[in-house]
Amino acid sequence: MLTILREISVTCFFTSYLVVLVLELLRVLGRFPGRGLLVIVMTCIGLFTHMAYLLLRASEGPGRDSGLLASWSDWSLLLALSLMLCFLILYLRRPDTIISFFFLPAVLGLIGMSVALRDLAPFSRSEADQVWRTVHGLAMMAGSVAVLIGFLAGVMYLVQSWRLKHKRAGSSFRLPTLESLDRLNRRCLIASTSAVAIGVVAGVVMNLNRWGEVGWTEGGVLFSILLLVWLIVATLIEFFYEPASHGRKAVYLTLASLG
Repeated sequence: MLTILREISVTCFFTSYLVVLVLELLRVLGRFPGRGLLVIVMTCIGLFTHMAYLLLRASEGPGRDSGLLASWSDWSLLLALSLMLCFLILYLRRPDTIISFFFLPAVLGLIGMSVALRDLAPFSRSEADQVWRTVHGLAMMAGSVAVLIGFLAGVMYLVQSWRLKHKRAGSSFRLPTLESLDRLNRRCLIASTSAVAIGVVAGVVMNLNRWGEVGWTEGGVLFSILLLVWLIVATLIEFFYEPASHGRKAVYLTLASLG
């Protein structure tokens, strides 16, 4: 299996994304049965080969002097992967939109830029360590801030819900509407989960550049992974669990954010 994966090249996921763009352009000509399903399948194939390509590059380890995933070419591919993941999430939520006309050209352009910059020498291990350490720190900080804002939004939701139930919302002590607080809570969950995921990946690459290995049993690494898993669960609850009482859902989200 590993031998087959090593045959993956940039051409594989570039072609997959190009097929997705062509399928989306067929919208102009009319409806085609199964087109939406093909878009999702080809996108997933492209993402799988894209991630496999980057993971195999990472598994080779940094060179004696060069850093791991520390070149403009690598960073272009990472940025293209991030955009494509965002595209898939947005497409699954609203398949009737034409966001592909904007996302896919940018993704294909980034992959082309990666190929054009392939011959540039990568940064050194120390430089790569500093860059990934900065990304790790900023991402974890952004995730923590989003978690705290989500927690505060949940508390305000509960307070406002209680005030509406007891008909005290018309006083001078005003709070945002329940709809606004619910949207804020959801956006904070998405932002915090995405930021912490980036932080965890950056931390892994940082450790590989610094020591050539990842201490998976260390407290900091375990805490970061636990935080990411917790946020993913909270986000899944937000999107897929619809209780009869919106107040009860707000309580769950508040507890998840506090955790």
